[in-house]
Amino acid sequence: MVNKLPLNDEIAVAFSRTVDDSQNSSYRKPSHADLGDRIQRYNLQKGDPKLNGQKATIGKAKRIDAVLSWALEYNTEAGERFIYSLLSLIRASGGFREDSRNFIGREVIYNLQNSLRSEGVALEVDGTVTTLVLENLTDIELEKALENYVRRAKRGASDAALLTGTSKDLLEAVAAHVVTRLAGKYEQSNFPTLLGYAFYLVGFSTPDVKGDSQETARFEISMYELGCAVNNLRNKQGTGHGRPFLPMVTDQDAKAAIESMGVISEFLLVKLKSKL
Repeated sequence: MVNKLPLNDEIAVAFSRTVDDSQNSSYRKPSHADLGDRIQRYNLQKGDPKLNGQKATIGKAKRIDAVLSWALEYNTEAGERFIYSLLSLIRASGGFREDSRNFIGREVIYNLQNSLRSEGVALEVDGTVTTLVLENLTDIELEKALENYVRRAKRGASDAALLTGTSKDLLEAVAAHVVTRLAGKYEQSNFPTLLGYAFYLVGFSTPDVKGDSQETARFEISMYELGCAVNNLRNKQGTGHGRPFLPMVTDQDAKAAIESMGVISEFLLVKLKSKL
C-alpha cells in the first residue's frame, strides 16, 4: 500500500461519514477549506459541488460523497490517494481519539473498518492502516477479498498484482484457494503445477489434462498458458512491496499482465463457486 487506499462505493460512503458534522452537536475539523485543499491537490475539482456552482451550504459529508462518486467513475487512482490523505488529516485532527472534540464516533470507525476489511485493509482504532494477512481470513472472507483484488487487477491496479501481506501474487493466491477448497489442503509447489491442479479440480483443460468440455479446451489451455507466462514476468525477489514485475517489463506490458491476471483469477473463482 503506497499512499493510497482501495476505493469502492461502500468505502466512499463510509469515508463521507467521517466528516459529517450533523452527527455531532458542534462543528469539527477538518474544515471545508482543508477538504478543498486536498481535493485540488489530487485534481478532483470536477467532482466537487462547491467548485461547480452548487449551494455554498452543502455539507462536508455530501461534498466528499460527490467527490468520491466522481472519482470512482473518472479517476479512481486519484480518489484512492485522496482518501489516504483524508484519513491522515482526520487522524492528525484527533478524529480517532475519544477525548477529542473532533472524534468521528465509534460507529463511523466500525463502518469504515468493515468496508476496508473487505478490500484486504485493516483499520486500527487509532486510525492507522495495515494490510490483512490473507491466509488468516476465513474461507468466505478470503474469497470476498480475492474477488475485490480481481476487480482491481482487471482495472490495471498495480497493488493488486502482488497481494500485500502474502508472498503470493493474485493468481497464485486464487489457485491456492481453489485447491484448498476442493482438495482440502494446499501443498507448496511450483506455479505451473499449482495452477494446473487448480484448473484440473474445477474441470478446465491444461496442456497435460483435458477437462470436461472439449469444445472449450483450446480456450482453457490458452488461459492456463497465459497465467504461466504472466507469472514468469514476476519479480521473484519481491515481497509484495514495490514493483511486482521484472525491470525489463514496460509499464504497458505490466498493466496488460495485471489485467490478464485478474481475468484468469475471475475465471477460476466463478468456476469454483459452481463446484461448491
